[in-house]
Amino acid sequence: MEPEQTLERGLDPREPSAATAPAGLLAGRYRWVICGLLFLGITKNYMDRQVLGVLKVPLQHELGWSDIQYGHLVTVFQMAYALGMLCVGRLMDRLGTRVGYAAAMVFWSLASMAHAAANSFLSFLIARASLGFGEAGVFPASIKTIAEWFPKRERALATGIFNAGTSVGAMITPWLVPWITGRWGWRWSFLVTGALGFVWLILWLAIYRKPEEHARCTKQELAYIQADPIPAPQKLPWMGLLAYRQTWTFALGKFLTDPIWWFYLFWIPDYMQRVHGLKLSGIFLPVFTIYLISDIGSVARALGQRRQKMDHARLCALGGADRADLPPVRTVVCHAGDRARRRGSPGLLGKSVHS
Repeated sequence: MEPEQTLERGLDPREPSAATAPAGLLAGRYRWVICGLLFLGITKNYMDRQVLGVLKVPLQHELGWSDIQYGHLVTVFQMAYALGMLCVGRLMDRLGTRVGYAAAMVFWSLASMAHAAANSFLSFLIARASLGFGEAGVFPASIKTIAEWFPKRERALATGIFNAGTSVGAMITPWLVPWITGRWGWRWSFLVTGALGFVWLILWLAIYRKPEEHARCTKQELAYIQADPIPAPQKLPWMGLLAYRQTWTFALGKFLTDPIWWFYLFWIPDYMQRVHGLKLSGIFLPVFTIYLISDIGSVARALGQRRQKMDHARLCALGGADRADLPPVRTVVCHAGDRARRRGSPGLLGKSVHS
């Protein structure tokens, strides 16, 4: 196929096609198998962190926790998660994505399973802190993998797809955990969800290699991936980040949206049971609906970024549009930024995308 004909049909002439790649369903597109592995890893991650939220009411009845104590468990998880974020990026760079992601999965899966042995508030506190610290590795490893396996023009879509696993994990857990708990007890819920990590680990170690080392990555696909080479990393002091407008814009978006996202994750199952009188086995449908909307938003935003101008795409992403199920605040942020730019006064958000 001539390059002119390819462009007329709206295709990228650099992308592997059936005419240039060896026969086979995944020939020239094996990077999407890697994206699928990342999706499964994120799904497992969110299943582990949501088990406690689903089991909040029965655990409170059995162990005598107050809502304040449960809130402390949530806070300890988040603090450990934040601390882990400061450490795991450098660890991933040193170990590489294959070993680094595998180590993170083993650590947090064992921490998840350790909840089954907990009998006191203190032991749950230790288990939650360990889980939070270990789970911090999932997004640095996933983003690094996307950078290794995808050209720049596809990274938004690939990230949107694997990020949809956050909602899928949160959708599966309210169905799976009550089912396991009703048959074998709540301790088995932690054991089963935690053990799923070792199933994923087998797949990861068997399948994942860097594209230049992978036998299933064709020469055409490798050339397509490397058309957008990863720039050489540069060291930047922590305080130096504060000088960038993008840092403050991203922080603002997370400040506005994350409290609501975390509330959904840890408190919605309890809310459905207490306020609406649902049984543990009856919370699945409303929680499923919330996260289904979020999944649609995650992938739709990524597809939109492929069609929008880059500055508008970044504006919406940094404004918090990655959570379609959140209140209109993220829409207001995006539209306010667009209106300001049309008036010739970009403001904080408008300026940030041009720096």
